[in-house]
Amino acid sequence: MADINIGKAPPNNAVLPFYATATIAFWALCLLLFFDAGNLTNHYFNPHLLAIVHTAALGWGTMVIFGAAHQLLPVICERDLFSPTIAAICWYTLTAGVALLIVAFYNFYTGWVMISGGTLIVLSACAYFINVLFTSHICIRYSVVKLFVVTSGAWLLFTAIAGLLLAINLRYPFFSKSHLEILKLHAHAGLAGWFLQLITGVSSKLVPMFLLGKSARQKLLLYACLFQNAGLLFFLLDGYFFGITAARVIIYVILVAAGIVCWLMYLYDAFRSRVRKNIDIQMKHTFISFLCLGAAILLIPVIVYAAGSRWAILYGALLFMGWITGIILGKTFKTLPFIVWNAHYKTLSGKVKVPLPKQLYSEVLVKWQFRLYIAAVILLCAGIVINATVIIRIASAIWIMVSSLYVINVMKVLLHKTKIVS
Repeated sequence: MADINIGKAPPNNAVLPFYATATIAFWALCLLLFFDAGNLTNHYFNPHLLAIVHTAALGWGTMVIFGAAHQLLPVICERDLFSPTIAAICWYTLTAGVALLIVAFYNFYTGWVMISGGTLIVLSACAYFINVLFTSHICIRYSVVKLFVVTSGAWLLFTAIAGLLLAINLRYPFFSKSHLEILKLHAHAGLAGWFLQLITGVSSKLVPMFLLGKSARQKLLLYACLFQNAGLLFFLLDGYFFGITAARVIIYVILVAAGIVCWLMYLYDAFRSRVRKNIDIQMKHTFISFLCLGAAILLIPVIVYAAGSRWAILYGALLFMGWITGIILGKTFKTLPFIVWNAHYKTLSGKVKVPLPKQLYSEVLVKWQFRLYIAAVILLCAGIVINATVIIRIASAIWIMVSSLYVINVMKVLLHKTKIVS
C-alpha cells in the first residue's frame, strides 16, 4: 500500500453544489411522476414524459455523478483534479441547461429554449470531459477503471451532441432518418455509454474499498470494457446506417450483457474476499439496483418483439428509478458524509474527539428510505405492466416520501456545523 499515490481532493465548492442541486432535482422528479402518472401509460414520446426522463437522466443522475466523479477523479487517477474552475463551470452550465430543457420539454417549446438548453448541456459535458481527460492523461499507473471513466465521458459528450441535434431537428428538420429511431440511439448511447460505463468503472473501485475486499481478476474488467463498448458501437452504427432489426439487436444486447456479467463477476470476487462481513444498508441499495439492471436487460427481447410502448416505459423505469436511483441512494451516504467530514475535521482528527462520518447523517432515515425505495420500485413497475394509473400514482407518492427522506438527510450533511464531541 505504500506505493499508492492519491491526488489532493478538490475544494468543496467544486463538488457539493452538484449534490445539492441533484437532491432538489430528485424531489422534483418524484413530483413530476406523481402529477403526470397517466403519461406513463401512453407512448414514450410525449412532452411530459420527455421532461420526466431528462430530469432523471440529467438533473438527478448526471448531476450527482458529476459531483462524485470530481471528488473521485484524484483517487482513481492518482493526481490532483485538473481544474476545479472547470468543474464549477460544469455545474453552472448543467444546472442552467437542465432548467431550460425541462421547461422546453414539458411545454414542448421546440425553438430557442430547447436548443439553448441542449447547447448548455453540451458545454457542460465538454467541460467535464476536459477535466477527465487532462486529469487522467498523465497517469502514474494504467488501470481499466481510468479507461472506463474516460470512455464514459466521451460517450456522454456524444450523447449530449446527439441530443442537441435532435432538439434542432424538431424545430428545423434536417435528419433523413426517422426522429424516433435516432432518439433510441441517443437514449442508449447515454444509458450504455455514459451511465453503465461510468458506474462500472467507479463501482469497481468503490465496492471493494467499502467491503474491504479485493480481486486480482483485472482481466474481467478489461473484458467488460471491450464487450460493453463493442456492443454499443455496433448497435449505433448498424441502427443509423442500416436500421434497427430485432435479430441484430439481440446480438448487440448479448455483447453488452457479457460485459455486465464480467463486471459483476469482478465485484463478486471482491465480495467473496471481503474483510467486512456485515453488509450495511447502503450496499443493500446497490444489490437491489443490480437486480433492476438485470431485469431491464432481460426485458429487451420483449420490447423488441412485443407491440406497444408499455415495455419500453417499464424498461426506462427499471433503469432510471431502479438501477441508477438505487445506486445513488446508497452511495450518497458513503461519499458525501466523508467529503463534508474531511472539510470540518481533517485538521482536528487525532487532536480532539470528533464525530465519525456516519454520525453526520441519520441511519434511521436511510433504513426507511431503503424500505420505501423497494416498495416504490415494485409498485411503479406493477402499475406500468397492468397499465393502472392509480397504482402508478400510489407508487409516485411513495417516491415522494423516498425523495423527502433523501433531501432531509443530504441537507443534514451539507448544513453540518463543526462540533467537538465532549
